[in-house]
Amino acid sequence: MAAVAENLPAAAEDQEPQCEAVPGLENQRRQIENGESGRDRPLRAGESWFLVEQHWYKQWEVYVQGGDQDSSTFPGCINNAKLFEDQVNWCLKKGLVEGEDYVLLPAAAWHYLVSWYGLEHGQPPIERKVVELRGFCKVEVYPVELLLVQHSDMGTRYTAEFSQTDSIDLVSCIAREQFLVSPQEETRLWVEKAQGSFERLCNTRVTLFDAALKSGQLIIMETRSKDGTWPSAQTHAVNRASKEDEDFQGQPGICGLTNLGNTCFMNSALQCLSNVPQLTEYFLKNRYLEELNFCNPLGMKGEIAEAYADLVKQAWSGRHRSIVPQVFKTKVGHFASQFLGYQQHDSQELLSFLLDGLHEDLNRVKKKEYVELCDAAGRPDQEVAQEAWQNHKRRNDSVIVDTFHGLFKSTLVCPDCGNVSVTFDPFCYLSVPLPVSHKRVMEVFFVSMDPRRKPEQHRLVVPKKGKISDLCVALAKHTGVSPERMMVADVFSHRFYKIYQLEESLSSILDRDDIFIYEVSGRSAICENSREDVVLPIYLRERTPARDYNNSYYGLMLFGHPLLVSVPRDRLSWDSLYHILLYRLSRYVTRPSSDDEDDGDEKGPSLTSSPILADLEDKDSIPKPGHVARGSSQDPGPEQAGPSSRVAGGSRAPVDNSPGPSHWPQRARRKHLFTLQTVNSNGTSDRSNFNEDTHAQPYIAIDWEPEMKKRYYDEVEAEGYVKHDCVGYVLKKAPVRLQECIELFTTMETLEKENPWYCPSCKQHQLATKKLDLWKLPETLIIHLKRFSYTKFSREKLDTLVEFPIRDLDFSEFVIKPQNESAPELYKYDLIAVSNHYGGLRDGHYTTFACNKDSGQWHYFDDNSVSPVTENQIESKAAYVLFYQRQDVARRLQPQPSLSDPPAPPACGPPPNSEVMDLN
Repeated sequence: MAAVAENLPAAAEDQEPQCEAVPGLENQRRQIENGESGRDRPLRAGESWFLVEQHWYKQWEVYVQGGDQDSSTFPGCINNAKLFEDQVNWCLKKGLVEGEDYVLLPAAAWHYLVSWYGLEHGQPPIERKVVELRGFCKVEVYPVELLLVQHSDMGTRYTAEFSQTDSIDLVSCIAREQFLVSPQEETRLWVEKAQGSFERLCNTRVTLFDAALKSGQLIIMETRSKDGTWPSAQTHAVNRASKEDEDFQGQPGICGLTNLGNTCFMNSALQCLSNVPQLTEYFLKNRYLEELNFCNPLGMKGEIAEAYADLVKQAWSGRHRSIVPQVFKTKVGHFASQFLGYQQHDSQELLSFLLDGLHEDLNRVKKKEYVELCDAAGRPDQEVAQEAWQNHKRRNDSVIVDTFHGLFKSTLVCPDCGNVSVTFDPFCYLSVPLPVSHKRVMEVFFVSMDPRRKPEQHRLVVPKKGKISDLCVALAKHTGVSPERMMVADVFSHRFYKIYQLEESLSSILDRDDIFIYEVSGRSAICENSREDVVLPIYLRERTPARDYNNSYYGLMLFGHPLLVSVPRDRLSWDSLYHILLYRLSRYVTRPSSDDEDDGDEKGPSLTSSPILADLEDKDSIPKPGHVARGSSQDPGPEQAGPSSRVAGGSRAPVDNSPGPSHWPQRARRKHLFTLQTVNSNGTSDRSNFNEDTHAQPYIAIDWEPEMKKRYYDEVEAEGYVKHDCVGYVLKKAPVRLQECIELFTTMETLEKENPWYCPSCKQHQLATKKLDLWKLPETLIIHLKRFSYTKFSREKLDTLVEFPIRDLDFSEFVIKPQNESAPELYKYDLIAVSNHYGGLRDGHYTTFACNKDSGQWHYFDDNSVSPVTENQIESKAAYVLFYQRQDVARRLQPQPSLSDPPAPPACGPPPNSEVMDLN
């Protein structure tokens, strides 16, 4: 019920039935109080009841009970004057109480009384509706009086009466009529709450009772501006538009999106979706308003759909060069916490969330029923597919389903019993794999046993799933050194982070690791004591005065590149090792001349010829592959965050505070350039003073005095290296066709161990074979190119060029559903948008190519910058997500030109002028 206060109901005389003979008083009493027409019968929702002044009714009861029609107790005409505030507007008094001020009569009883006694002249009948609220019926004596105002004119107020069961939509209709708002204009309502705050009345399908609206509340109607914005959303900070911007008029849809801080991924996804014609028309023509689902527990209360609609209306108003999607970003972060903040994300992940959010917010199914999934069980594919699609639509029916959803056929075969399971599943986009090369390019440094040769940088092509031995075999082809004479190590911060075994997988080596391959003696081994030679890991250290210590203690700094040196087992003495190392370092360490040899010079510490420490000869302590945690607890703080020891680097890291000269080995008559010390794998402690596991790898440190190092050690030469011819080799990646990716997608595969299938026949999980086929394709097909590859040890982006057609992408060879040969356009698609990703895994930038639905012109969207481009600029290695539209849909959406109109440009055709942006 909705009636304005000044619109009075019709007079009682107009509602009276034909005058009938007045029955006897006893019959009057029975008709008014008992029976179907009496006041004692139950209330029924929707019917009308009337108010009668209590005093008059009591007088009538006395009259009929007396039984004398000529009695002085005759009540006269019905007079409700005491129920009204005045006799001008006939407004009902506030606070009237049933049984004290009035009684309620059903319509039939009221009309009887009026026909028998009449109604006081000029008085309107007080008719009220019966409403049902939360399962109970009541007569709504006092309607809800609301004050209606326009956002643009808050001074003019209009009072209207509504029933608590009236919908908010009716309030909107009354307000539109009162304020003369055209049907084409979009409006929304706000209600004033306490302390002057306002709240949106989002769901216009609920009742005033559900919305908790009370009499006297202020309802504000806001009309959307021509530029697509809402007046209440325009803040001074965001909308300080110049006069030129206010008067801007451009092509609808050619509008940039401001980057709020690493939000290019969001901008790219939005621009692609905004250029899907049927979806954009759906929002521009306000069809979404009728389908907003505020009650869906899987949805977002319509907020994502409304926020997206606001963006579309602004972008397609033609009145903005660019817009700020701050409200949309906030909404997305509110409902999907992974997108909170301003970190970079994946445009396809946001697109997946957005499509799902829009679908649930616009789902026409208000209450989802339970649907049991059924297997084919030998039934024909057509029957099973139709059943699966109907079941899907019973729970999911929205513009997103109409536009983007298709149907897979999934076939699983048990390897044990041969049981075949066929199901049909809906999809929203295709994530297609790229053909991956089985080769990998690795850069390594080869260190020869010949001290005259500088380290060589090599670029090797190895199997992606190969072993360390494959790396050695590949290097052997360049160097001529047998793989059996090679040892592979990862060098980090002047230490050996890890020394690899030949059978270990190459996947454990990352592209950023510094890999050194050392030539060793063919008779040596690092983990066997049966060979004639032993491989010793060698570190270089320099003594420096330690800070905060007295002069008797010295600090040690690692520097340079470590070595793996083959030492004959029969020469495992300090003196022999000294000469072996002096030979290996001879390229950048100068031997002292005879004039320098002074047997009394304290500057040159000497070594004894005693055997190397017993733990080198202990069979339990023969060198074994070491593994040092990067930034481990044994590693002193200053070098934990230091750079990796690269060939061109010369940085040093402090490693130890060892005892001073009094603890050095005893001097001999001959001077040495450096001393040798056993250390742990970090190069930080003297093994003789460090309680290590006896099975741990013994390492040798070459300790230099600063003066001796400066005098005899050539740092420039030590850091020198040469590049092998193979370094210029680049593994060429041949371009692949999009059809090849789709073929890979539909190729049979075996399930991984982490994702087995439970066979209902075997009653156990099986690594079944799985094959996906396309059965039903959507109007707009989204193809996601899986460029990002993640494994246990590595992550990489595939920058393979995928060749995709702009027009006539034919899916007829991939769709297994029996086809309609008379309608080939049902299987052909034209490109309408591309989301691009430039850069690597940790950083990058997203942009968009999109075809304007009105002009057919392609544009390049780079955040708030928009430029026209030609079709030959669209295909690139950056293409990440492709949007294709079915040709029959494009023809259906294309407006039919009149005879006087010039011919329209072809959909997504070349630009009408040559002013384009060169992206290359």
